[in-house]
Amino acid sequence: MRKNLAEPRLRTAYRKDRRHFLQAGGFLAGFRWAGVAWPAFGAEETRRSETPKLKITAVKTYLLRHKLARPFGVSVSVPFDTIRQALLVRIETNAGLSGWGETAPIGGARGTIEDHLGPRLVGQNPLEYRRLMRMMWGPNFGNALAVGALEMAINDLRGKALNLPVAELFGGRLRDHVPAYASAMSYLEGLEPEQQFPKEAAELVAQGFKALKMRIGRYPVAREAKLAAAVRAATGPNTRLMADGNGAYTMATALEMGQELHKLGFEAFEEPLPQSPKYAGYEELRQKLPLSLAAGETVDSRATAKELIDRRAMDIIQPDVSLCGGIGETLFVAETAALSGISCLPHCWGGDILIAATVHLLALLPDPHWGLPTDTPMLELDQTENPWRNGLAKDPLPVRAGLVGVPTKPGLGIEVNEEVVRRYAVA
Repeated sequence: MRKNLAEPRLRTAYRKDRRHFLQAGGFLAGFRWAGVAWPAFGAEETRRSETPKLKITAVKTYLLRHKLARPFGVSVSVPFDTIRQALLVRIETNAGLSGWGETAPIGGARGTIEDHLGPRLVGQNPLEYRRLMRMMWGPNFGNALAVGALEMAINDLRGKALNLPVAELFGGRLRDHVPAYASAMSYLEGLEPEQQFPKEAAELVAQGFKALKMRIGRYPVAREAKLAAAVRAATGPNTRLMADGNGAYTMATALEMGQELHKLGFEAFEEPLPQSPKYAGYEELRQKLPLSLAAGETVDSRATAKELIDRRAMDIIQPDVSLCGGIGETLFVAETAALSGISCLPHCWGGDILIAATVHLLALLPDPHWGLPTDTPMLELDQTENPWRNGLAKDPLPVRAGLVGVPTKPGLGIEVNEEVVRRYAVA
């Protein structure tokens, strides 16, 4: 083989030039070549210095509590709930801007925020989103509820500081309105569901909702099959219906109830088996169920969600912005699920802050196929007694003909009524 006589000379010249370059300090100082600036070591501090000097000055939490006028619950609520609670977080800055987040006051979320994450956020720039997210996930042993509330508040702040709605911070909305389904027909104390559910369903359809979800599982399959039939009769054939079992079924009874729902044209059966951390048995149930299986409202991170997705444990995954680490983490879960042909229908059971955050998320999710948009992801809009829905925000998001407008104001797009916060705060 003929040797390239120029190669030794080129290597020698390269080593000489490289040695002279390093001796001149060029490697440490950075250089310009072909009009491109190459950063030196230590440039991270330079980049941060160019970021607007916004600093977090305080992280505050508010536990809200409300005594229900009438106790209610789902299939497994024994006894029925008599109070409603929420945990809000407010992040304040040196520029007078503040951001709000919301989560469930369980699992040590408040202690994690007050004792661990909040103090670490003070002094940080809320615009440094990715760095702060990495910092928050690191030391808290995966408390996704705490991270979810803080991430919401940071995004609310980022949007206000940059004069952009949250959806635009994540690449821009795909739609200006999102369809909503009424999450309703929970069991009420002292009232038989046969008296309540069909009437409530008809009223919601009259309000413009085109999709509803009912609770089932408290009574035997034979009784609740008739109840589901009564709801279908009250809503008519064109209303999209779903049922939430809340973990009240065995494999056998879930399949039996699933057959009844399928006959009535229900679109999905949500979490009929117990929601154990691993969602045991769900992939087997999905293979046998004649309608779509929805699950995953308790996933606490992209890692947990990926395990369920890889097992194909559901047809529809339901991450919750407030329970799995925030808007960005939920968006990641949705896009990961889409790669496996699994739809995303986010869980949402909270007040105006969580609703606004979920609407921004839904504005970012693409339709699950390239055809006509008949399967656009929907907002779960809870209808149970909650004074922080249509009350916590001074101008709540309007619902018209079953559609919710995506906010166009900066941040989450709502202004929190702090008088309502003070009225319900207990500690």
